[in-house]
Amino acid sequence: MKQTLFTSVLLSLVLAFNATAADKSKLQVSNAWIRATPPNATVAGGFLTIENTGAEDRLLSATSSAAKSVEIHEMSKQGDVMQMRQLTDGLIIPTNKNITLKPGGLHLMFIAPKQVFSEGQKITATLVFAKSGKQKVEFTVHKSAPAISDQK
Repeated sequence: MKQTLFTSVLLSLVLAFNATAADKSKLQVSNAWIRATPPNATVAGGFLTIENTGAEDRLLSATSSAAKSVEIHEMSKQGDVMQMRQLTDGLIIPTNKNITLKPGGLHLMFIAPKQVFSEGQKITATLVFAKSGKQKVEFTVHKSAPAISDQK
């Protein structure tokens, strides 16, 4: 009886681990880029696409050694005024959907960049997801939004 219970518990743990590992592979990040900044810029916008081919997840936060902090933001129009706000509860990534962070909408805000972000430069950030854990992403700096075919 004890052997059967032990085997059942062990099998449950293995299955739980495999389910968690499988969830990590269900999120694919692509087209990551940051807008080039002028000298003394206090913020920089980061953009990307998250493809979710699995269960719902949530982007909780992001970090980068290239900035003091990174925040998840959304822009929306209230009447004739564009407003920006931080998404302190993160960003839901729905089941089997793509979410695109782009200028004028959802985006990452790199607060207090530690240097000028120059065309062609690579900036690394870590995205933290509720279910999928941490994922390192390399952003390429562009002066303006690159064509999709230019992004990797």
